[in-house]
Parts: sequence; structure tokens; C-alpha cells
Amino acid sequence: MSSINLRAATSADLDRITEIYADAVTNGTASYELEPPSRTEMGARFDNLMAGGFPYLVAEKAGSVLGYAYAGAFRPRPAYRFVVEDSVYVAPEAKGQGVGLLLMQGLIEAAKAAGFRQIIAVIGDGRPDSASVRLHEKLGFRHSGRLEGSGYKHGRWLDTVFMQLPINGGASIQPDPQSLPERKFREQK
Repeated sequence: MSSINLRAATSADLDRITEIYADAVTNGTASYELEPPSRTEMGARFDNLMAGGFPYLVAEKAGSVLGYAYAGAFRPRPAYRFVVEDSVYVAPEAKGQGVGLLLMQGLIEAAKAAGFRQIIAVIGDGRPDSASVRLHEKLGFRHSGRLEGSGYKHGRWLDTVFMQLPINGGASIQPDPQSLPERKFREQK
């Protein structure tokens, strides 16, 4: 795992990010999208996250992107501004090599640095033995809810699991007025 490099994603990574996500949409149940989005759509999503100042990382080895992770707004209403939702996707050939763990560790640190207070994982097909559930548990996320039969994909009903990780004191202390979410909120007022 030491030869895997984590860095901020750039628009030059979008072709590979689009490929990785297309595989997840087509062959997996982590995303409830049924058709892979186009490169143009993935670019628009990337630009939106970048404009919001959200962390977006890639893991690469020998110049090849093996996976990516980002945090985005959990919900659009301003009272949610201290909460982000994480997303992490790993290329099929890189699964089981610690890439997801490395990405999530970097993402948690980036979310802390920005001043967010909670990271929410919304896990599609959240079986207890799923790789995503186990990864989030390993990182200290706790289970906070389950929506039974909330998705239908690949001919079966899927449960959605919610997990969360408090960071930067969570809800136990007042928001930092210098945090990214608070500064963005003041700019929009």
C-alpha cells in the first residue's frame, strides 16, 4: 500500500473517474443510479463539488488512478452545512488492496481540516457483510439507520444503511466561525 499515492483530484482525472463509477453503476449496488452518467455529467458534478470547496481525492499507483473519494453536501438546507456525505469508489482491479481505506482516511482528514462536524455514509445494499459497511465500521462510523427495501436494482430489493462519524467535536461544541462551512454560509447571506 505504500506505493499508492493520495492526492487532490483534478479535471484531468475525470475520464478514469467516469470509468470507475460506470463500473460501479453497471455491476454493483453501492450506487442506485441505473445508467452510468456521461463524462460531461461527471465533470459537472466535479465542478460543483470544487466550487463548494469540498474535498475530492484520488488514489494512484504508477500514474494510474485506482479509486476516488469525495465529500459533498449531505442535504442542501443551510442547517446541514456542517454535515457531509462521503462517497468512495475503487476500480475493480484494485479492490481488496486497501485503496478504499486509504482514500477514506484521507477524506476524513480533509473533512476535519475544512471544519465539518459529521460525515454521513449512505450505503446502498448495506448488508452487514458488505465491504462498504465493514470499511466504515473499521473507521469508527456508527450505524444510525436503515431504510429497508428502499432501492431496486439487478432484480432485487436493497436496503440503504446510514452510518455517521462525528469529527471536530461533533455536536458537543459550537461551530467554528472560521470553518469552511460557516464561511461559505456567510458568503451566501
